[in-house]
Amino acid sequence: MNIPFSKNSLVKDIVNELPKSSDIFKKHRIDFCCGGNIPLIQAVTENGIDMDQLLSELNDVCEKSQSGETNLEVWTDSDSNTIIDHVISNYHRPLEEELTMLSPYVTKVSRVHGDNHPELLKVNELFYAFKKGMLEHMVKEEAVVFPLIKQLEANTVENREEAINMISELEKEHDESGSLLKELRTVTADFQLPFDACGTYTLVYQRLEMLEEETFMHVHLENNILFPRYLK
Repeated sequence: MNIPFSKNSLVKDIVNELPKSSDIFKKHRIDFCCGGNIPLIQAVTENGIDMDQLLSELNDVCEKSQSGETNLEVWTDSDSNTIIDHVISNYHRPLEEELTMLSPYVTKVSRVHGDNHPELLKVNELFYAFKKGMLEHMVKEEAVVFPLIKQLEANTVENREEAINMISELEKEHDESGSLLKELRTVTADFQLPFDACGTYTLVYQRLEMLEEETFMHVHLENNILFPRYLK
């Protein structure tokens, strides 16, 4: 096991260290918010959960999180097909999963705390705009533009100008998503939590900030390494 905690770690500390562990706790109906100030072993005992199974699931989440770390210099010397495959497996699939898993938390925090913190209503709006845009964007990349890039690489594309225009359009969509993330950071005052933030509120801000970081790395690979090969 590579997990950086033990059965005696507090549930809330595990979520703070590994925010996506909240999905596992939610699945097993372990309260990581108001009831998170208890050791993992106590939560497991009270809920009749198999500790080895839970630790295995947490370890999977931890490994996925660690695998997202990328040495970007490696990709400057990689062929386009390799970069595309990497983007799909390490950014598209995880992003789809994260947007799905994070959505109910964003909605809940907005609904519960929106009256006292109206900025959360804007967070909810911006998040769902980002989600819609990125999901549509990734479908277009995988179904249309990435195959065109592979044809450009192999010099088999039928209309080179049209392919290049479509790559340029992806860059504009990246800019739109980046603007939404920038606005999210602005309305949350750099994801600064208020004094009355509960565990779920904290979780949402942590994961939104992680979402921003992963998206920036994702876009960097495409905008600054992959696309310039064809937009020169």
